[in-house]
Amino acid sequence: MIREHFEYKQTITTILADDQAHIEAAKAGMLAARGDLEAFLLSDPYFGVTFDPCDPPAESRTVRRMGAASRLAGVGPMAAVAGTIAWAGAGAMQDAGATFGIVDNGGDIALFSDREVRVGIHAGASPFSDRLAFLVPPQEEILGICTSSATVGPSISFGVADAVCVCSRNVALADAWATSLCNTIRPGDDEPFAALEGTGVLGALAIIGETFLTWGALPEIAGATIDSSLITRGGY
Repeated sequence: MIREHFEYKQTITTILADDQAHIEAAKAGMLAARGDLEAFLLSDPYFGVTFDPCDPPAESRTVRRMGAASRLAGVGPMAAVAGTIAWAGAGAMQDAGATFGIVDNGGDIALFSDREVRVGIHAGASPFSDRLAFLVPPQEEILGICTSSATVGPSISFGVADAVCVCSRNVALADAWATSLCNTIRPGDDEPFAALEGTGVLGALAIIGETFLTWGALPEIAGATIDSSLITRGGY
């Protein structure tokens, strides 16, 4: 397996694949997605700064994915940018013939795999941080596992959670909902995941200090010892 760190402007990623050609495909896919978004922002800069849902008509699949996720999760479209770019990278790997590929874009992950994959959970100062991992079974279809935090990383958050992880086949949606939930979940909420019913989200997890909440069909969660040097930090 090849593990490669790749940065371009604000995009800071780790790519895993079995073949260097698939690594290069992921890079090309992400660069194309970024290029589409940057071109669109020249004509519609509001799309890049608003915290409100924004789903304009656009030729760009990147913009359409971000806009639709924004509308469904009730957040600004840039809340879905990291997951959307990771999704483009993973899709390009599949198009290049890969059967295994992971793109981790600062904690927003798009993956497909012919083997079990462990995805560690980093949650800042919580006692659960770096001690748990999702055991993701083999799957041909791309899966998004996206994380938002109010206490870790550079992203703007209006919440208090150390980590909110959301799983969906729609990686942009997983990213947007992770942000939306992280903005709103508080300790003691009676139904913290009620808004997820019927959205296309498969499952969600929230960690707030010593509080651990789950909803839906998540991959199995097991104890783990996470090497913090492998964490992809920052960017989109």
